[in-house]
Amino acid sequence: MESTARPSRALQTSLADPESTKEHNEGLKNTARNAKGDISPYQPWPLLPRRSKSSKSVSAEEAVSTRRLRNSEESLSDPVETSSSTDSLKEDRAAPAPGGFVLSEDAPIRPDGDSYARPVSAVSAGCPVFRDRSGSPSESDKRPHSRQSDPTDHRARPTKVRLSPVQPAGTLPALGKSFASASLKAANRIDGDCVDYGALAREKLGERLHRNLSDSRLLENMGSDSASVSSMRSTYSVLSPIRPQDVRNRSFLEGSVLGSGALLGAEELDRHFPDRRAGIYIATWNMQGEKGLPANLDDLLLPPDTEFAQDFYVIGVQEGCPDRREWETRLQETLGPYYVMLYAASHGVLYLTVFVRRDLIWFCSEVEHATVTTRIISQIKTKGAVGLALTFFGTSFLFITSHFTSGDAKVYERVLDYNKIVEALALPKGLPDTNPYRSTASDVTTRFDQVFWFGDFNFRLCKDRVDVEAIMKRTADGKMGPLLEHDQLSKEMKEGSIFKGFQEAPIHFLPTYKFDIGCDVYDTTSKQRTPSYTDRIVFRSRQADDIRVVKYTSCSSIKTSDHRPVVGVFQVKLRPGRDNIPLGAGQFDRVLYLEGIRRRITRELKRREAMKNQRSSSVCTVS
Repeated sequence: MESTARPSRALQTSLADPESTKEHNEGLKNTARNAKGDISPYQPWPLLPRRSKSSKSVSAEEAVSTRRLRNSEESLSDPVETSSSTDSLKEDRAAPAPGGFVLSEDAPIRPDGDSYARPVSAVSAGCPVFRDRSGSPSESDKRPHSRQSDPTDHRARPTKVRLSPVQPAGTLPALGKSFASASLKAANRIDGDCVDYGALAREKLGERLHRNLSDSRLLENMGSDSASVSSMRSTYSVLSPIRPQDVRNRSFLEGSVLGSGALLGAEELDRHFPDRRAGIYIATWNMQGEKGLPANLDDLLLPPDTEFAQDFYVIGVQEGCPDRREWETRLQETLGPYYVMLYAASHGVLYLTVFVRRDLIWFCSEVEHATVTTRIISQIKTKGAVGLALTFFGTSFLFITSHFTSGDAKVYERVLDYNKIVEALALPKGLPDTNPYRSTASDVTTRFDQVFWFGDFNFRLCKDRVDVEAIMKRTADGKMGPLLEHDQLSKEMKEGSIFKGFQEAPIHFLPTYKFDIGCDVYDTTSKQRTPSYTDRIVFRSRQADDIRVVKYTSCSSIKTSDHRPVVGVFQVKLRPGRDNIPLGAGQFDRVLYLEGIRRRITRELKRREAMKNQRSSSVCTVS
C-alpha cells in the first residue's frame, strides 16, 4: 500500500512546490523528444491544472483502474478508429483523454472515479478540426465559452477524441491579381466570325467591362478592381444579373413609362452600350434583275478587312432577283445565328431588309414601312422608294432605299423623284415622334433622329468617257477629287436642290457603274456608258456629329451585275427612351432563321466532306 501511494505523494509535493512543477513539465518535453527525436511544432503543451483542496491519496485499486482506462481508449493514430487501442497509448507519453484533456501517467484518480487531466490548449479546442465528425456539436461546444476555457473544470466529457490541427508545412503561394478562371476571362471576347462593333475604345475597355456586368446599383458596394468584377461574374454567370424589382415592375409591351428603371431607359442603355453608340452596316446594290446570286455573300456583309461585326445590317436592293425569299434566306445564311431578320419590305423589285443582333431585339419598337412610286404609271414598280421606320431605345431611325430616273442628262427628273419621296413617304404611323418641334409635314426626313438614304440615284459624271478614263489613270491612293468635280450629285447637293441637310462620306473608290458582267472592265457595248458613281449612301441627323463614318467603299469581288455594291459602316449616337412606344416584343422571322441556319450547317458539312475526299484521293507514284 505504501508503494502504490507513493506516486500520489510525489504529485502532491510537485503541486506544492513551483520548482517541482517546472521540472515535471521539462520531463514531459524530454519524453516527447525521445519518442520523435524532436519536439513537434504542432504538439500542444498545456499547463498543469491547479490541485483541488479536496483531493486525497489514491488507493492501489484506483491506480489499477487508471491503467485499465488508459488501455481501453480508442487509437489516436487510426483515422478510421478501428485499430487496437493497445498500440496507440504509450507508457512514456501523455495521452489526451475524452473531453479535451491530456491524461498523464502520474495523474491521480479522483474520488468519484474520474481521473485528473490536463486541458487541451485553447487554440486546439476552438479549431473546427476537433469537432465531431458526424457534424453534431460536442458537449463542450454546447457549453458557454467561459466554462469551456476554464482550466479548473476537470470533469471528463463523453465525446470523441479531438485531434490537433494540421498546419501547412510552408507558406502558401501568392494569389494573382485576378481570380477569374480562363473561361471567365474569355467571356468578354466575341467569336471570330461575329464580334462586337469596332468603336470599342481600348482605353475604355476596363470601364466597359465593369459597366457591362450589371448596373451601378448592384456594384455600388463593391470595389472597382478587376478581382471583384470577376468574382461577381462567376456568381451571376456572364449574363447581366436581373434585380427582382425590375421583374416586378417591367413589362415588355408597355413598361413603366418612367425614365428610371425603364426597359429603354439610361441604365439598360448603358449596360448594353456603355459608349452609347451602335454600329450600323448599310449595303446598297443594283442586282440588274439577275436570277443567279453570288456563290458567297461574305465579302458583301462580312468583308475580311472589317475587325468587328455590327449591331444592325440594312440591305437595300434595286432591280432585285425574282425570288425575293431566296435572297433573304441567303442573307440569313451569311449572317448566321447571331442575327435575326427584324423586318423586310418591298416595292416591286426594290427590296429593303433589316437584320439585328438577336440579343438587341427586345429594345426595338415595331417596324413600320411605306412605299412611293415615281413612275407615271403606278403599276410599274421599278422606280421609287421603300422606307422603314423604327425606334431603338430612345432614338428613331429611318432607312430609305430608292431608284431614281436613269439617263445621263435627266438631272431635273431625279430631283423631282427626291421631292416626291420626301413629301409622300407616310412615316411614322404609330410610332411617336421623338422631337415633334423639329419636324415638318413636307419632309419625312425631319421626323426622325437618324436617317440613312441609299440606292441607285443614277447621277452621272458630266464628262466624256475618254476624259474620265484618262483621269482615272492619273488618280492614285484613292484620291478621287478630280473625278468628283464632274459628279452631278455632289453639285446638286452643294446647291441645296436635293438631299437637304444630308452628308456623304468622302469617296475613295472607283466608279461602280457600268461594268461588263463577270469582269472588271467598264462597258464595252455599243452604248459605251461613262463610268459613274450611281450607287450612293447619304445620311443626316438631328444633332451634329451623331453619326460617325467608319468605312465607305465598294465591294469589287461581287461581279454578277453591271453595278458594284456599295457599303458603309457607321457609328450612331443612341439616347435613352421611355417605355411609351409599341415594342416589337422580340418578333422576327423564325421560319427564315431556321432555314438559314439549316443551309449554313449543310454547306459546312459539304465542305468538310469535299476536303475529306480530296485528302483520300491522292495518287501515289512509284519511280
